Amino acid sequence: MKITATHISYLHTCRRKLWLFHQGIHMEHNSSLVYEGRLIGEMTYTDRGQQNRQIELNVSLGKDIQGIAVIDYFNPSTGIVHETKKSDKIEEAHVAQVKFYLYLLYLSGVHQCSGIIEYPKLRQRTQVPPLSEADLTQVRTWIDQVYTLITQAICPKVVHLPICKTCAYFEYCYADEEATNEPLETRKQGK
Repeated sequence: MKITATHISYLHTCRRKLWLFHQGIHMEHNSSLVYEGRLIGEMTYTDRGQQNRQIELNVSLGKDIQGIAVIDYFNPSTGIVHETKKSDKIEEAHVAQVKFYLYLLYLSGVHQCSGIIEYPKLRQRTQVPPLSEADLTQVRTWIDQVYTLITQAICPKVVHLPICKTCAYFEYCYADEEATNEPLETRKQGK
């Protein structure tokens, strides 16, 4: 089984989205917001390739789990992972994603790396320091939580978060509710 940085990010965004993503239901290709985010990442720092390089990691996490990551911009001389994002609305998920990258680097023998999350549209940066012992434990806990969630047989329910309106999975999650204008949970209870 593979756990990626996307799994970790979705754990911090929406557990239903995480479960659906792991089951092979990928809606990101239909989202103009996701496309815009990709363009920002590709077009903002065009000179970055000179000092950074893309690396792929495939690390055993135990329980027949592989930690998989493609880090687009890693500077081996400074040990800094650069991640570019469109908005800081789900910054917790972005930090978790970078910590996962740092964790896989740590398990690969590359220690004391740090991260920078850049929000070019906002002209902001968030620093992610090298992992502490508490961070290492936290990332292991996230991996266990992801494993538990993606191996359950039933998809988690819709949670009705403000971020749902801009999610690539919005139409998938709310199709039934929009058709009747009644929350799905209410219909299932027969009210």
